[in-house]
Amino acid sequence: MTAPLLFDPNAQAEARARARATGMFLQELACAEIIERLKAVNRQFKSVTIVTGFPESWSIAFPSAKLVPDEDLLELSPGQHDLVIHAMALHHCNDPIGQVVQCGRALKPDGLFMGVCFGGQTLTELRSALSIAETDLRGGLSPRITPMAEIRELGALLQRAGLALPVADSLKIPTSYCDIYHLMRDLRDMGETNIMTARQKTFTCKSLFDRAQEVFAAEFPSDGGRIACTFDLVFLSGWAPHASQPKALKPGSVTKSLQQALEEAKSSLGN
Repeated sequence: MTAPLLFDPNAQAEARARARATGMFLQELACAEIIERLKAVNRQFKSVTIVTGFPESWSIAFPSAKLVPDEDLLELSPGQHDLVIHAMALHHCNDPIGQVVQCGRALKPDGLFMGVCFGGQTLTELRSALSIAETDLRGGLSPRITPMAEIRELGALLQRAGLALPVADSLKIPTSYCDIYHLMRDLRDMGETNIMTARQKTFTCKSLFDRAQEVFAAEFPSDGGRIACTFDLVFLSGWAPHASQPKALKPGSVTKSLQQALEEAKSSLGN
């Protein structure tokens, strides 16, 4: 039996079709952060592919890269690339593990995988305000915001995909909005509206959002009467295994404790 899809591909296509250039600021920020991380690697990549649902935002920074849609089955050939970037799409994948595995298989030995997506702290304020409002007015909850993975869970994808030297870090982006409607317009312009299969598909009355705005303003105020909202970007990196990479020591091979090493270092500095 096939497991039900968490995300609706038709709803995703419609959401992305409504996206606007003015809503691509987080895509652009993610792209700039990836470029800075690549500078630290200090290597020239000759065969780059980018998995993204927003190719326009990434093609400018990587004009020679192959752009691949973030579909369930990625258009990647095994062992063909020295850099694969999964760009702002893992949080809306029905099978994120499978996505990273496919990217890893597309790498040449010692090739680099990099990923960026929204993490678990994204829109926590909006999630809380909507939950309280819906409980107050309806006595229950509807799936309105994507359940996004925490950094530890996303980092574990790298190891499960068999990538070496895995690293995961996050960037919190505090923002403020005039009101909840301003925030929801931004999410629409980003192409990041609710695409969950189990989402409520009937019209939502304005009173729910008005109540959520009251909660938002009371619980998460910002300067000037605005409301505070957090976006959380998680960055992932891992390498296709290669003999030249550092290897972890075998269990039991350590000959001295950390305390002994520190005492020896302190002694040598004293001398």
